[in-house]
Amino acid sequence: MEHITLLIGIVIITALVFDFTNGFHDTANAMATTISTGALKPRTAVAMSAVLNLVGAFLSVEVAKTISGGIVDESGIRPEVIFAGLVGAIMWNLLTWLVGLPSSSSHALYGGLIGATLFSAGIGAIHLDVVLSKVLLPALAAPIVAGLAAMAATRLTYRLTRRRDERDTAKGYRSGQIASAALVSLAHGTNDAQKTMGVMTLALITGGVLAPDAGPPFWVITSAGVAIALGTYLGGWRIIRTMGRGLTDIQPPQGFSAQTGAATVILASSHLGFGLSTTQVSSGAIMGSGLGRKGGVVRWSTATRMFVAWGLTLPAAGLVAGLAALLAGRGTWGVTAVAVMALAGSAWIWVKSRQEKVDHSNVNDVPGPDADPEHEDIVADVVASLSPPPTDSVLEAAAHDGEAGSPRSASSASSASESPASKATVV
Repeated sequence: MEHITLLIGIVIITALVFDFTNGFHDTANAMATTISTGALKPRTAVAMSAVLNLVGAFLSVEVAKTISGGIVDESGIRPEVIFAGLVGAIMWNLLTWLVGLPSSSSHALYGGLIGATLFSAGIGAIHLDVVLSKVLLPALAAPIVAGLAAMAATRLTYRLTRRRDERDTAKGYRSGQIASAALVSLAHGTNDAQKTMGVMTLALITGGVLAPDAGPPFWVITSAGVAIALGTYLGGWRIIRTMGRGLTDIQPPQGFSAQTGAATVILASSHLGFGLSTTQVSSGAIMGSGLGRKGGVVRWSTATRMFVAWGLTLPAAGLVAGLAALLAGRGTWGVTAVAVMALAGSAWIWVKSRQEKVDHSNVNDVPGPDADPEHEDIVADVVASLSPPPTDSVLEAAAHDGEAGSPRSASSASSASESPASKATVV
């Protein structure tokens, strides 16, 4: 029993570590667009998101029940299996954070639990119907629904304000962005913090500490909420850069529309007990807002890398967790070996991340991973070459200004060569 108690303690600590990585991995879901448009300063944004994630953790336990008693058979697995599943999820979170890809922490957790259970107890211990109805189908539908909602909201927003000066509406939209970002943070706490609660509750049930089908105790809810809030405050700046600048160029009306659409989908799914990916929902909403603005651009090469990461998350986390479960199942030395390898892998990822540091001071410095200043210059040169030459009268006026020593001579000659084609935004 002492061994089981110690092991359960290890599992709970590991679950809180995962919750912490979930926090900084998913900060971008709520705050990427708010930071990229300048509605909030980076540090202020992540602090607000952290507080609201903590509050959201106390609002519902439906998703926690899905994790603790829905995906796998709680009577057919042991605490070391849960430990292995968490290790697989943590390693995938850290790896995708290193490369700045907004993959799903939720699906990493699901993949870890499913893979560890499959390798240790067989496919019979996995509730495939629950996995299909509450994990896979929402994973396919949620980003599409959020994207369509954000696209429609963006188009409606621009249509309603087309006769208003952009400077008049910018302040209002930025205030709206702050409110909608707060709503996304609250929704994230109600959905993602509960997943860790569910894992901790599952560990307590498998160790005999709680009765089967028990809900998460208050201390579990509190500790999970605090862990995800601390991770959120740390700020996953690499992923914030990708979502805020890498997918599309976000303007305040788009940010407001994307965040409102994402929050609506996440809150609805939390109420229904669907453990969907808030990352996929928010990413889909951002892409939808890019498609909804006339002249908006979605950088599909970045989106494609995200789609590949999404597809790999379940099997990759599951494979790592499955191998860890085989080793952890050999006893205390196996659990120790898994822990040591996980710590070594995490340390290596941290060292690699220091080679190119991204934090609150430079998160908006780079327009995005697809941006190439040389390429942009080439595009500008091509557009300029297609512009019609200036007329004789314009050239004579520019020459006259130059002879007169007018300070507007240079600007006149420059503007004379511009045409509507050279000012057009690429769609």
